[in-house]
Amino acid sequence: MNEGNGDALERRLPDLATGAPGDFALRVLRRAGIPEDHYDTYVRLDTAAGNLFVAAGPRAVTGACLDSAGLTANGFEELHRARTGRSAIPGGRPLPGLVPALRTGRARRLAIDLSGLPVQQRAVLEAVRSIPPGQLRPLSWIAREADIESPPPVADVLRALAVNPVTVLIPCHRVTHDNGSPCDAAYLPKTGEALRRAEHIDTHRVAELSRAGAMLLGSDTTFIYCHPTCAHARRITPGHRVHFRTARDAHEAGYRACKSCRPLTV
Repeated sequence: MNEGNGDALERRLPDLATGAPGDFALRVLRRAGIPEDHYDTYVRLDTAAGNLFVAAGPRAVTGACLDSAGLTANGFEELHRARTGRSAIPGGRPLPGLVPALRTGRARRLAIDLSGLPVQQRAVLEAVRSIPPGQLRPLSWIAREADIESPPPVADVLRALAVNPVTVLIPCHRVTHDNGSPCDAAYLPKTGEALRRAEHIDTHRVAELSRAGAMLLGSDTTFIYCHPTCAHARRITPGHRVHFRTARDAHEAGYRACKSCRPLTV
């Protein structure tokens, strides 16, 4: 072989190399007999706002983060270890129920491990988890639902949302400021909007109602008032809608709070 051919072959050698399988590290751990409860595995799944890294142990989701900010697999692994102290290994099957939860937005019954978080932050995130898909709730509602001994200040609620360790599955995109505008403390611009659009939440209508002073909607046939995106509120025909700025206004008009969306009461 002449020198020119040898140089050409040397340049081609990197192209001939075969990378390790994506689940190579996981297979090594299993072959070595390392128990599954000593590490987490993660998958990368599609959402309306981009790909979502989701880490899980044998029984529960332990973290989730969108790659919309340029987050790489290595970056996710580092973030997960820094937060949980556990390694996140690529590969494995999604936790049972995870894919349907992402597809439908109904992740309330999905096991999510928040045990390492402070009590108040955990209570805030559990309140957010209770918001049904396709609906919105204001920060003051989150504060009330997260009541442990006394409702946390709205600033504390915002801080808990901003560091949500399980984005999308704990749906911070369903939280608004008390004036009805999207909160999106946990997301980049447009990310929350993409997630709401996928759930067919009409944020433009919510904004119009807010500008009209209609923070709550009542029905003059049932005398019940709701949050505007509540499933019951959406069934009120235009001729029977009554707008209320506050729960006190609704109460003084003889209306009672919806037992489903549980708006703030007097």
